[in-house]
This record gives sequence, C-alpha cells and structure tokens, in this order.
Amino acid sequence: MKICLLIEGSYPHVTGGVSTWAHMLIKNLSEHEFTIFSIGAEEKYRGSFKYELPGNVSEVKEMFLDEMLKSKGNYGRKYTLSKDMAVNLKRLITGERICWDQIFRAISENRIRNEMDFFMSINFFDIISDAYEEKYSGVPFTEFFWTVRSMLVPLFFLLGNRLPKADIYHSAATGYSGIFGSMAKFLYKKPFIITEHGIYSREREEEIIKSSWAKGHFKDMWIKFFYNVCNGAYEYADRVLTLFEKNMQIEIGLGCLPEKIEVVPNGIDISSFKDIPDIKNSISQQGSINIATVTRVVPIKDIKTMLQSFNRVHREVPNARFFVIGPTDEDEQYYEECRRLINRLGLKGVTFTGKVDVKNYIRNIDIMVLTSISEGQPFAILEGMAAAKPFVSTDVGGCRELLYGRHDDGFGNAGIVVPVMDIEKISDAIIKLSKNPLLRRKMGLSGQSRVSALYTFEKCVKSYRDVYSLYEKESHLRKAVHGRYRI
Repeated sequence: MKICLLIEGSYPHVTGGVSTWAHMLIKNLSEHEFTIFSIGAEEKYRGSFKYELPGNVSEVKEMFLDEMLKSKGNYGRKYTLSKDMAVNLKRLITGERICWDQIFRAISENRIRNEMDFFMSINFFDIISDAYEEKYSGVPFTEFFWTVRSMLVPLFFLLGNRLPKADIYHSAATGYSGIFGSMAKFLYKKPFIITEHGIYSREREEEIIKSSWAKGHFKDMWIKFFYNVCNGAYEYADRVLTLFEKNMQIEIGLGCLPEKIEVVPNGIDISSFKDIPDIKNSISQQGSINIATVTRVVPIKDIKTMLQSFNRVHREVPNARFFVIGPTDEDEQYYEECRRLINRLGLKGVTFTGKVDVKNYIRNIDIMVLTSISEGQPFAILEGMAAAKPFVSTDVGGCRELLYGRHDDGFGNAGIVVPVMDIEKISDAIIKLSKNPLLRRKMGLSGQSRVSALYTFEKCVKSYRDVYSLYEKESHLRKAVHGRYRI
C-alpha cells in the first residue's frame, strides 16, 4: 500500500519525538511504500535532511511557508464564489465553526487559482468588511485586515498544492498537516488517519497567549482559527490515534467523536539499551552527581527554567554536574540566551553536548530531567526509563502516566512529577534524588520494568501494522465488489 505521511515542522528536517516516531514507523513497516509531505517554515532547509531515509520512501515533497512571500497578487479582481463559500470564509475569520467542504470545493475547482490575487480581491474585501462590522469594529480596521490576511494566506497557500495520490493519508498532527489530510479525504475519498502526539490546538493557544506578535483581540482571533482548523481535522479523520489516555479525554472535549479514538503509545527498542550499565554501578561510584536532560534547545523545552533550577541544586549539591544533551542549532538565538543566563547566574558545571549518541552519555547519568512546557509522550523519558534512570519531569502531556503509571499498573513510581516553570519544586525534586541513591535505584528499576512491559517498539509497530492492514483489506474488498459489478 502507498501511504502519504503528512508532517509539519519535523521529519525529516528536524530531530525530536515526532521525527523519531515517523522514522521508526517507516523503517519497520517496510512492506508499505511511503510518500512524505513535509510542511516547514523556511525554504533554506529544503533538502537538508537529518535522517537517512529508508528505502521504502518513494518521494519527499517539501512545502515551506516562506515560499508564499514570493507570490505576487493583483488588486481588484472579482471571483465567482457561492454564498456558502463566502459565509464559511467569514465564519473562519470570526471564529465560528465552518463547513470545510465549501473551502475545499472552492480551492479544488480552481475558483481560487492564486491565493494572493484572492486576498487582494473585491470579494475578500467585502467578506472581511462584514466580519469586521459584525465582531471586531472596536479595533483599527487596517490592523484587523492585515491580521486576517496573515492568518489565512498560509492556509490557502498550502491547500492550493495537490497532494500525491495514495491509499491512506496519515497526518502526525491536527494542524496544517491535519487539514491538508482532510482535503485529501474530501478529494480522493481515501482513509485519513491522525496520530496526535500533543494537542496541537492547545499548544498553539499557549504560544499565542505568550506571544508579543499578537495583541488583544487578535490573540483570540488566532486561537479560534487554530481550533477551527483542528476541529476540521477531527471531523474528516476516519481514526485518531493518540499516545495516552489524557490526550484522548482532551480530544473528546474538543469535539472528536470517542469512537474514532484509539490509544497507541510510543515504543522504543529496549534491546538497544542492554549495554547500559546497571544503575547499581553508578550508585557505588564516588564523586559527582550527574544530572542530564536529553532535548532540543528550544523555548518549548524551557531550558531557562532548568538552568535556574540547576543553579539552586548546585548550592545544595556542590558536586552536581549538568549536561544538556541534544542539538543547539535549531534556535540559535535561544541557545545564546541560555548561555548568557548561565554567565549571569555564575553557574558552573553545565555542558551543552550538541548532537551526540545519547547512549554514550546516559550510561554515566544519575538523574534525568525534563522541564518542557508542552509534550506528547517523550521518547527521552522512554529511553531514560529503559536505561533505568530516575526522572524529574514537568506535568505535561503523558509524562505523569509514564512516571507514575496508568491505573496503578503495579510498577511503582519512576520519578517525580513537578509543576511547569516551578524552579523551587523542580530543584527540590532533583536535590531529593541527588541525596538518596536508594530511591534513585528504586525509581530507575521501576521505570525500566514499566517501559519493558508496556512501551516497546514491537507493540507500537504492530498497532500501526494492524491499522494499515484493516484499511488494506477494506480496499481489496471494495475493488472486488466493483469488479463483480463490472463483470
């Protein structure tokens, strides 16, 4: 079968959890052909892959949002739009639920051939004027106009590109890639699956609330827009696969039908950690306490809070050393801000390793830390647990379920869960583990037992193989039925 994997902001250009999942899936389902449709931010990354693509990848189509800056438009054109299309476009601006069929139909039937022409057209001006008068007349019209335009242009730019034909469309999120998969469902009538790692709409909401580029009423406008996009993806999806139970409850609350949702946890290759020394060896060593995080150095991982926590830990545990293991080049400005924070704090013993083989470092680590403000089900925690390392983690995504277990699974606690951005509680938890080697060992072994039983890549791959096989059988059955009628 040919599967079109829709990816936004990750594989194969960026490392991280979603990319790890995508690479594992493709590599281990070699009986299927994969086409990757990758949506990125900047065209400068075209062809710059962080992964060696498996042989069953037949095509990588790359779309970059900054490409739309090259598009030119002409003022004053008039389009023939149905009343339903105009109404739904206005609702998209005002944040009401829409019928995506109308948007998809207008784009697919070439009524909107050039998105830049359309957003400079008389039709669009009339629609946006109505939306303004109805709901946003208290803000300057010029700011409103350019906010709406910047909100809608990327969406129409992406939807104006045809997806390759495939037997299944599988999106790794509900956002832009999810609504793209919805359009494929509309056009080609093929199965559409979503695997939601984190809750995309909630993540965008957090970013927008904290942002400086969106102000006042415009924050609300952007937030409603992304919820509309994500709800559209839920509506068109045949199945929504999610990583943990908390995600499932949120998805239901956001309007996804419960019968569509299935929990399929991430999994890792436990055998690849078999050469990591038993935790008893590191406990018996005298000298430093080695504390580490495995992460990308980007704002959503909240490295600054981690560094401030390390600073407090260092006063209580002078022999503590800190390792930030992972790439530093994804957001170079943020990395430099972290370096400046270290200098301002006078914090000693911090090493940024850059991209390295994690297993070469993790063998010497006593405590693992994750301070993200948003996560799905982090591979970093799964890998640390497989190596019998205790964790201190913020209470985001599926971290609580990983460390404390689901429905009292009997394995015990594998670490300590703390509030987001709480420097005092994060550092207190690290200090507690630093001073208690027996607790470190107990939690490390609990985590190792849990991940070995519940979070193996064999289980994960089997779940996806079963899902794909189900749709493959349905496809064969439809073809057989059609064949009989032709006869």
